Amino acid sequence: MTKKVVKFIILILTLQGCIPLSFAPSIESYELIATKKFSKELPSGYGFVFEDPKSANEFYYYINSKFDLNFSEEEFNIPVELNGKALYLSFYECERTTKTINLIPILLDAKREDNGNEPIFQDQHSTRNGHWYIVITVRDAALKDLLHPENEQVIEVSEFLESLRKEYLSTYHYNELILIGDN
Repeated sequence: MTKKVVKFIILILTLQGCIPLSFAPSIESYELIATKKFSKELPSGYGFVFEDPKSANEFYYYINSKFDLNFSEEEFNIPVELNGKALYLSFYECERTTKTINLIPILLDAKREDNGNEPIFQDQHSTRNGHWYIVITVRDAALKDLLHPENEQVIEVSEFLESLRKEYLSTYHYNELILIGDN
């Protein structure tokens, strides 16, 4: 092949892709993550993080029904009991996005502008896809981070949160939780 053909093939392969600027994490079930690494707006510590496929505020409604909070708009320091021990659960809804720059629309608009025409692909110059996550932190009465990897209760607390996550994702009518008496 000639050098021109090779350069043309490389150019086409380069232009086919998009340049990623940031990635939303792909979390299969859950992860224990340092909260500040996940989102700078979160308090310091460790969090139980999972992707939330439901609508905004659905987790709030679930927690409200699960722990019979009477819609007190509590999201922080919700008292729960695990094996006779008092725990304080806080949760946050966080959005993380995948952002990309699309080269082909940019180049096509640049060529149109060089020819004296208006750009027509401005809306496609970049792509942004958001994903929502629930981040749960758990502390004891002494404000000790129970999800810290060195904490002796981290496995027990993680299993408890995983059961909450599964129940939340499988329940659509949160009043069922009250009827079942699963508090």
